[in-house]
Amino acid sequence: MEAGKRHNLTWFYCGAVLFAASFLLLYLARKAEGMAQWYAVHIYPVIVGTVGRVFGWFPMSVAEILLYVIIFLVLACFFRLIFRLAVKKGGKAEAVHYFSGVWLTASLLFLLYTLNCGINYQRLSFSKQEGIETGEYSAEELKRVCEILTQEVNVYAEQVERDEDGLMILDGSEKGTAVKAMYRLGEDYKWMAGYYPKPKALAGSWLLSIQNLTGIYAPFTVEANYNNDMTDYNIPFTACHELSHLRGFMQEEEANFIAYLACMESEAPEFRYSGSLLGWIHCANVLRREDTDAWREIRGKLTEKAAQDLQANSEFWSSYEGKAAEVSEKINDGYLKANGQTDGVKSYGRMVDLLIAYYE
Repeated sequence: MEAGKRHNLTWFYCGAVLFAASFLLLYLARKAEGMAQWYAVHIYPVIVGTVGRVFGWFPMSVAEILLYVIIFLVLACFFRLIFRLAVKKGGKAEAVHYFSGVWLTASLLFLLYTLNCGINYQRLSFSKQEGIETGEYSAEELKRVCEILTQEVNVYAEQVERDEDGLMILDGSEKGTAVKAMYRLGEDYKWMAGYYPKPKALAGSWLLSIQNLTGIYAPFTVEANYNNDMTDYNIPFTACHELSHLRGFMQEEEANFIAYLACMESEAPEFRYSGSLLGWIHCANVLRREDTDAWREIRGKLTEKAAQDLQANSEFWSSYEGKAAEVSEKINDGYLKANGQTDGVKSYGRMVDLLIAYYE
């Protein structure tokens, strides 16, 4: 019994140390000038080049498998604990042991999150490092960018493969193509240079769908994951978006902008179509709020093939509307705000600011 108590105390103290270290690192990242930038430039690339490379050898998402394993173990141990408590056979000692294990596991995951994600939220932005300055823009400037993107969409819509319903389809090479696109981007933008593992499609993509998520970066295994069930035109852009996090750029609007640049750097028409159409969607949505007549004009110039893809996408996400999606959005909003994105989910709209600054 004494050995068991010492064991539980060891787990508790180890967890406390890991938790305290994580909070200290996050505090220093916010308060110590230059710390997060130094970490993102000198330490995080080493983590990506080692941890990301090792887990990149696996064709499936290791983070997804570990998630299922952890859920199973936590539930199995929990029900075992309930049983022991019910029969009053060492239940209290079992409860202490169970919660000590949960505490240690949570502390370790929190540290991994801090090292592979949390600190990077405080680094200098991609746009700032590349000298892309955003500012006020007029509805006319926004309309001009929408016209440029409309032309791009219409050109690439004719170059991609389509199924019998007229919808864009991928040939299965998108993972390798996404990596190539990111490497090409790194040739033009030095802050994007570095090692990239292949992005991975989640086997249980429905878990993302019910949360209205197109992809997710797994900091615990340094993997870029995407929703494989959504409309195909989303996948190239999303893969590049998630891969951009492996360069330490965690801000979502920055990742969207980087994904657009990467897609347009690619030689694959599917990637160029995906990038231009996602850029068009972001800008057109803002234009619709600012100038409905201008939006109708722009929308009328969009090719029917792109319109079919947009309709299919709308129908896909509509089928997952509900409480789960609402709760997920609120959680995501709180998460973004906690990490310095004060606008929460609204911050995704800043991609439009970056696109206008880029083109204008």
